[in-house]
Amino acid sequence: MHTPQPARSLLVMAAVVVAASACASRPPTIRVLPPRPVPGPETAAPAAEVARPSSGEYAAGSAIARTAETLLGLPYREGGSLPDGFDCSGLVNYVFARHGIAVPRDVKRQASAGSPVDRRDIVPGDLVFFATTGSGPTHVGIALGDGRFIHAPKSGEIVRLESMSARYWTSRFVTARRVAAPSEKR
Repeated sequence: MHTPQPARSLLVMAAVVVAASACASRPPTIRVLPPRPVPGPETAAPAAEVARPSSGEYAAGSAIARTAETLLGLPYREGGSLPDGFDCSGLVNYVFARHGIAVPRDVKRQASAGSPVDRRDIVPGDLVFFATTGSGPTHVGIALGDGRFIHAPKSGEIVRLESMSARYWTSRFVTARRVAAPSEKR
């Protein structure tokens, strides 16, 4: 089986869990797991091989969205940033790392990474932020296109798809950001 990144990267990412997660109500538990095969992105092309899309999209966006989709059904885990369980910002951190894109580990800092995107211009791979437990961004997901996003919602739930047009999400939307791969930055 093809492993997209060296096992060492998984250990480094596990150490990144030290940063507090805005999705979690208490500091994350640091756990270093042995390397293991990870779901996807065997079917997703690496960011460097993705052709430049047309109008409004960015090259890595579709591949990022496909990688996120491979993680559907995995459990929520407070402070989690590995396939044995994710919190919202850990899911984002993990997916973007699979494409060589460094993003901060917590929601507040993720919400200031990259560049702002108008809600009407959200494309696959953009980050979408919501105020779920207070003011300002406290929850994050990855846009998939067609008004859908993927996220790790809360304890006892699984990584799943949601519609941004659902009343709950519409009323809590804060902002969207696009975090491009280093080769795409201008």
